This record gives sequence, C-alpha cells and structure tokens, in this order.
Amino acid sequence: MTISTMGSGKGGGLLDKPTIEKTTPGRESEFDLRKSRKTSPPYRVMLHNDDHNKREYVVQVLMKVIPGMTVDNAVNIMQEAHYNGLSVVIICPQIDAEDHCMQLRGNGLLSSVEPARGGC
Repeated sequence: MTISTMGSGKGGGLLDKPTIEKTTPGRESEFDLRKSRKTSPPYRVMLHNDDHNKREYVVQVLMKVIPGMTVDNAVNIMQEAHYNGLSVVIICPQIDAEDHCMQLRGNGLLSSVEPARGGC
C-alpha cells in the first residue's frame, strides 16, 4: 500500500488509492516461467533403440511429440538410435525434457532424460 501526504503539519494529508497486487501463492507468472526456463540447466532427451517399433512409427512419434521436428531430423535420430543404441532427441530445460520423455514413452518409445554437459 502506498501512502503519501501533501502539505506539512498535522492533518491535511492526502492518501493515494492503495495499490493491491493480486498474486496466487505458488504460481509463477508467464514471464517468470520463461526466465527460469532460459536460465535452468539443459537436459538431454535420449531415445533408446528397441526391437518393438517400426522405424517409420518412431519417425512419426518424434515429429508429433517434439516441436519443430522435421522428417530429416527424425530419420537421423531414429537411425542413430537404431545403429548405436542411443540418440539425443533434443536438449532443453528439465521441465520440457521430462514432458517430452513422458510423451515419447506414452507412445511406446524407450526414452530417458539426463543432464547435458556444457551448454544448449
């Protein structure tokens, strides 16, 4: 609350209308979320090879789950996981990485999340 007085002496002061900020405890503003995501340490979403899903299906799921994923990138990620057993899908803030991992798992793909060393 802001209080200001005009004039001097006793009385005669004028009170400004109080300013009340409405916040919900435990909730971050959209700006705070963007800021914390930019400054949070990066995490890798890893795709593991499996013997159950067809390659075409893996590509489709990657494109559905990961924002901005192109066919070419999805194919490269799928092939790397197929031949090497593991591939990095995306590097992003932990909250997003965990969400992507859960979506991949929800579509039957084997995935995990790990801290990324270095930067994004």
